[in-house]
Amino acid sequence: MPVDVHQHIWPPAFVALLRARTAPPRLDGWTLHLDGEPPFAVDPADHDVRARARLAVADGLGLALVSLSSPLGIEYLPPAESVPLLDAFHAGALALPAPFGVWASPCLSEPDPDAVERALRQGCVGLQLPATALVDAAGWQRCAPLLDVLTRLGKPLFVHPGAAACAPGSPSWWPALVPYQQQLHSAWFAFRAFGRGRHPGLRVCFAALAGLAPLHGERLAARGGGRGEVDFDVFYDTSSYGTRAVDALVRAVGIDVVVSGSDRPYALPVAPDLGADAAVHALRTVNPARLLHGRV
Repeated sequence: MPVDVHQHIWPPAFVALLRARTAPPRLDGWTLHLDGEPPFAVDPADHDVRARARLAVADGLGLALVSLSSPLGIEYLPPAESVPLLDAFHAGALALPAPFGVWASPCLSEPDPDAVERALRQGCVGLQLPATALVDAAGWQRCAPLLDVLTRLGKPLFVHPGAAACAPGSPSWWPALVPYQQQLHSAWFAFRAFGRGRHPGLRVCFAALAGLAPLHGERLAARGGGRGEVDFDVFYDTSSYGTRAVDALVRAVGIDVVVSGSDRPYALPVAPDLGADAAVHALRTVNPARLLHGRV
């Protein structure tokens, strides 16, 4: 059955803690306040557990993986603030009904590999990190002890956009279209330059098609970075992208790839109506495992 690698649900106890806060990130009713972004009206239906479970079943999903929304910035709060929020999220998400699963999230102000291992052994499928933590060599080095836990336990990494400041007067779509994509773009290239050598067996899934970073392969080659081999352990969540972006990316990340079903981290391939015969062939026949479905 299909698997969705990227959904967001805030469990009730987590919502209560956000409402109890007096500084961002905080909820005032269902209005979200973040540093650097205008207040955002959250739709309560998006976090109605029973309604979301019914929707997932109606969509025919065998598994829907829930992740902490990293733009909240919770991972970077001091441990006294972040750990209770993270614990409430993990406990609530692990208690969600079928077909939900959950990505673990760590405290990054004081990274704790033991806490990550506990979350994974409790049932989290892998670890999510904000792209802001992985945009350069220093970031990959700082997160290396957490990633070593994943490698030892055979669990994957999910790279999600992190917090993003929005200049006054910017349109509401600005964070999702500019800083989120820039973060993912940088994290993808930093993984290629600094992360893969340190973590040769790590499976990594980038949200939102890695900010379309793989489409810059020709420029990378022209600037001396080499064309590089297809990385069979890197996967791409489609997020809100559709026909044109998927069509382009599937040609860049391995149109000649053949991967067995056992190599999939937690998802089946996305199969949108691409229109272009070559792209459909690449997704369904030649490259059947590395472009994954994500809704949010």
